[in-house]
Amino acid sequence: MNSLLKRQIRKYLNEAQSSDKELEPFIDAVNRSYNNFDEQYVMQQRAMGLSSDELFEANRQLRQEAQVQQDVISKLKRVIETLKFYELPEQKKADNKELDGIKLVEFIDNQTKEIILMNKQREALFSELAYQNQELSDYAHMVSHDLKSPLRSIDALTAWLKEDYETLVDTKGKENLDLIRNNVEKMDLLINGILEYSTISKNKVEFYKVDVDKLYYDILDSIEIPGHILIHKNQRLPTVKGHKYRLQQLFQNLITNAITYNDKAQGIIEVGFEEQDQFWQFYIKDNGKGIDKVYFEKIFETFKKLENRPTSTGIGLSIVKKIVLLFEGEIWLESTVGKGTTFYFTLKKEPHGTA
Repeated sequence: MNSLLKRQIRKYLNEAQSSDKELEPFIDAVNRSYNNFDEQYVMQQRAMGLSSDELFEANRQLRQEAQVQQDVISKLKRVIETLKFYELPEQKKADNKELDGIKLVEFIDNQTKEIILMNKQREALFSELAYQNQELSDYAHMVSHDLKSPLRSIDALTAWLKEDYETLVDTKGKENLDLIRNNVEKMDLLINGILEYSTISKNKVEFYKVDVDKLYYDILDSIEIPGHILIHKNQRLPTVKGHKYRLQQLFQNLITNAITYNDKAQGIIEVGFEEQDQFWQFYIKDNGKGIDKVYFEKIFETFKKLENRPTSTGIGLSIVKKIVLLFEGEIWLESTVGKGTTFYFTLKKEPHGTA
């Protein structure tokens, strides 16, 4: 029997009664009842302890969730406060003004629907622009093909006239025939320029490694360089991610442009670069005529020319700018009239779509 229970019973039973055999079943039952109550009490204590731990953990999680929700609401309020032009629904309270939760959700829902609608409209606009660009490209090819054929015929006919009627045509007539042929050549250059401009598209270019240093020498071998012009570089040009033909167009147009507009007895053209974090920055510097600041933007527009030269189409620099944009770069210039011009442009090291 439990010792504590024995002491309690002895207080109320004499020695004869406590040793009476007939009371043993009763005392045993009391003892079992006492032990059973003690076990149940211990179990209850354990259950209460477990419930308390669970409640504490649940309460902690609720506090965390409430804090997260409060942070979200606070951030949403800050976002909404920046939209000064928009009338926001508010709930007036006794002490302060706070955004009503339901109206806040409604506002965000409306904004989300508007954003989705704007994205759909933008996608539709992009699709329409892509379609129009394709039509423009097809039209440019068609026009170039349809115009080149009669131009070749005109050029051939004027050449035959000059040759077959050499003795019959006077000096003025021969000058007019030469003028016709010069204009035919100019028209042919213009058509080629339009065709080149229309075919520069992100959807059609593939990027790969191009050795610009080798490209530089290939360009110098392919163009006519007057004897008074010196073209040089002070360092080896890098290998970049790009498209060889487009890069050749870019560098060749800028170099030939520097040659064409150089009025110095000793013309000097320098090609160089510097490496940046995400871009290659190149420059082509000359000591030529220079460009007035008012023309810095206009020269990149299609068909804009500073001088009326027979071989100039006014498309070269617009092609240059379009190629630079294709490589996600920028182009700009510094120039002083009478001293020279430096064209700067950047090419992204990893253009969009490269592996």
